[in-house]
Amino acid sequence: MVEGARSGDQPGDVATIVDGRTARRDRNFEAVMDATIALIAEGRLTPTAADVAARSGVSQRSVNRYFGDVRTLQQAAAEREVTRGIPLFRIHAIGTGPRDHRVEEFVEVRIRAHLEIGPTARAATLYAATSKYIQAQMEVVRVLMRDQVERQFAPELEVLESQERAAIVLAVDTLFQFESLDHNLRELAMTPAELNELLCAVLRQLLSTTKVGRKG
Repeated sequence: MVEGARSGDQPGDVATIVDGRTARRDRNFEAVMDATIALIAEGRLTPTAADVAARSGVSQRSVNRYFGDVRTLQQAAAEREVTRGIPLFRIHAIGTGPRDHRVEEFVEVRIRAHLEIGPTARAATLYAATSKYIQAQMEVVRVLMRDQVERQFAPELEVLESQERAAIVLAVDTLFQFESLDHNLRELAMTPAELNELLCAVLRQLLSTTKVGRKG
């Protein structure tokens, strides 16, 4: 007999009980994940099972049952946010339009995405030391971000010699690395608007070194 089912329950009743338990478990699981991510966002990069239980309203016993140990829980939350964060970097009609428009769009997307997932990315960087999955996910993101630089500014880059093109791509990619944005926003206490203005100016200067850039 299914645990919790009563003698005399019909098959349909038992199925309802099982479905209800599955739904409750799914809700609790999501509550635990949401609570972990919320704690990380508040700066607690390594929340404990007790912290998560208190925030989520799910018992600590259930938290441990779902994830086994707190490290697995922390990594699962980081993995979910890394996956969720990738679409935030999408640029509509990438590589098209006037140079200034492409510069402004690129900077806006990168800063907005950083503000959205920055705390979790910070935690993911920490967890990557012990999680090959997170290491792999972060490498995928890095490759995508570098490719995005080349596609967004293709009109300016394509007219350059390979060494100069590689240098500009490297410079732009480095400027917009998570660590660089985090340093400017957190350590230097720049506002998003201040950082946006500065990065747009730097990008325009870098790209104006090409013939296409001077026309753009």
